[in-house]
Amino acid sequence: MSAPALSGAPTLAVVVVSYNVRDLLEACLLATFASLALSPELHASVHVVDNASRDGSAEMVARQFPQARLTASQENLGFTRGNNLILRELGFGTADAPDFALLLNPDAEPVGDAIGAMARFLRERRDVGAAGARLQYPDGAFQHGAFAFPGLMQLWFDLFPPRPRRLLDTRLNGRYPRSMYDAGKPFPVDFALGAALMVRREATAAAGLLDEGYFMYAEEVDWCWRMRRAGWPCYCVPLARVIHHGGASSSQFRSESMRNLWRSRQRLYGRFYGPAKRRVAAGMVRLGMAAERRRARAAATAAERDERIAAANAVAAMFGGRA
Repeated sequence: MSAPALSGAPTLAVVVVSYNVRDLLEACLLATFASLALSPELHASVHVVDNASRDGSAEMVARQFPQARLTASQENLGFTRGNNLILRELGFGTADAPDFALLLNPDAEPVGDAIGAMARFLRERRDVGAAGARLQYPDGAFQHGAFAFPGLMQLWFDLFPPRPRRLLDTRLNGRYPRSMYDAGKPFPVDFALGAALMVRREATAAAGLLDEGYFMYAEEVDWCWRMRRAGWPCYCVPLARVIHHGGASSSQFRSESMRNLWRSRQRLYGRFYGPAKRRVAAGMVRLGMAAERRRARAAATAAERDERIAAANAVAAMFGGRA
């Protein structure tokens, strides 16, 4: 399957959904507009959805980035609803949408011509539905930004980190070799992180928009999986470098983030795993939560211990255990 050839200037919508990370959001938008300036052939618009932040994020955007299109939500819509709000407004899922949409986290900063590199790749490879970037930490260290679809081995490693720890960085854990990034050529992946994920209009029409059953976590896995099933693969574009701080919004509520993570994974397993695999996954999660309860007893404070145990009990209950 391939998209029709683009004529004229390619159109792009950049969507940033943010919650209480004003300084990171400012850096993200500065880097985004600087990157877009290096690709004048792109007819781009930048959309910011502020999820009822209390740190002055919306006011900062309105004051410092009047060229951005700001939506100041009165409630926290989460990642999926926030992105879908703009994607729907722009017609994604129909033939009237821009050619591409870039989902960009507020703690991500495109480096140089990263946005243009992703768009040029999608223009050249009309059979590809989505493209991710090469991510790096703020200190320049390499960060995995693309992965294989999650299987049982990845789940086991997540619950019970292996020894030696270097196994976490292998294909057993869904990672692609560092050498593939270093080669600099685009390569096929199962999915790329939503920190910087550019999607093609036709792929969203075939697969649908983000599933709003996910508040946060795993939504890009689900999306890329549905695109793959609809005939639209995903690639990583190593020449597109993006600094990714990682977890800035989700780290604000550790216990609730843990619940959101496993709630999303439960939804993902229910959609893409068969019955037998779901049962095995559920048993593994219950074992993992029992181990988390044991670790929690060593917490520094009683409040932290109780919070962690309550979260582990809630997750175990999601997967058929006792609350």
